[in-house]
Parts: sequence; C-alpha cells; structure tokens
Amino acid sequence: MSLKSRLYTMAIGRPVTLKTPIDVSWVELIRFLWSRGGWARVRGMLIAPRLGACGGRLFVGARTRILFPRRLSVGANVAIGQDSYISAFAVTGMSFGDHVRIREGAWIQATSTLDDPGVGLSIGSGTYIGPRCLLGAGGGIRIGSRVTFGAGVHLLAENHNFRDASTLIQDQGVTRSGITVGDDVWIGNQVIVLDGVTIGAGAVVGAGAVVTRDVAPRAIVVGNPARVLGHRS
Repeated sequence: MSLKSRLYTMAIGRPVTLKTPIDVSWVELIRFLWSRGGWARVRGMLIAPRLGACGGRLFVGARTRILFPRRLSVGANVAIGQDSYISAFAVTGMSFGDHVRIREGAWIQATSTLDDPGVGLSIGSGTYIGPRCLLGAGGGIRIGSRVTFGAGVHLLAENHNFRDASTLIQDQGVTRSGITVGDDVWIGNQVIVLDGVTIGAGAVVGAGAVVTRDVAPRAIVVGNPARVLGHRS
C-alpha cells in the first residue's frame, strides 16, 4: 500500500479497500481530507467531553446542535454532518455505535417537551444515515448494524390520536409503539416508516415507499402503502 493510501486509510479510521490507486497530489489529498473532516474533528474534540460516552474520534459539522449531550453516547469514529439537530432527551437516551455516519441536515429527537420524554434511539455500528433524514423516536427507534438510509428518510415512532371529533386533535395525546430496523437493511430515498413497524434484517425498501406494516427479512418492498415486490435470494 502506498504512503498516500495509508494516510487516506488512517484518516478514514477504518480498513479501506481501494478500487484504484489514489492518483492525486499530496496537496490535493490533504485538502480533500481537511475539507471532509478537519474542522469537524476539532468540533468533535470540544463536544466529546460533554457526552455521556465517546469511544473514539468524533466529527461534528458546522452549525450542528446537540441538546442534552450527556444523554448521548457514541462509539469510535462517528460523524455527524453540518446543520443537524439532535435532542437526546429521552428515557433511555440515545446511542450511536462505531463508524456511524449521519449526514447533513439530520433532525433527531424523542420529544419536543420536557414533561413527556420519549423512549429513545439506538443506532448500530457501521450504519449510514443519509442527508436530511428525520428520526422521531418518541416510541423508541432501534436501528441495526450496517444499515443504509438514503436521503430524506422519515422514521416516525409516534401517532396522534384523532378519533374523537368533539375534541381538538392536539388535546387527544399520542400513541407510541416503536420502530425496529434490522441489520443490513437498505432504505431508499424519501421513504416514510410509520410507528409500530419492524423491518427485518436484509430487507430493501424502495425509494418513496410508505411503510405501514412489518417487512419480512430479505423482502423487497415498494409503493404507498409498501407492498412486497420480491425477496433477496
């Protein structure tokens, strides 16, 4: 492995299999690595001591806000993109495993008030959360390892009660069941997953789907509401 490749692998913080040699100048390589994580690493170093736990390198993008940081625990080599909002106030708090990537513009919380905390959120190691994802963890969200989210995915672990037409919807409270996503799941762009759903390990959810009921392991689902298109062999 070339010296440039070693530097890149060290900067990434995990083993990397290069498909082609890194054919860039030293200046280009260093500028690229700094742009991807230079100041984010500095911010992470400042924020890490305030967290409940931090297992290693932390990268935090510009203008990202983390409320109740002592209720958030992260593993090693975790990156949170710029312009993200995380409120970790929850009964079980929030935890991110090693090598978790949360891209720009994420919105993550379990409650918007202090008098009604939600359950919380856990994300397994190696999971990638795409740009502008929304994780509403009122009823609890459990995301497995090596899961891939596209852009704009919404997980909504809470529902408003609305049956009583004589009472304002805002006054009828909510129900919370929770959402579970198994290991090795791929969820495409702009998918919405509603409360009470379990997505089995190895499943694939096509872009734009609205998932209203459980998805079997290795199933491929598409549409609104999501329906089974096939299964991975």
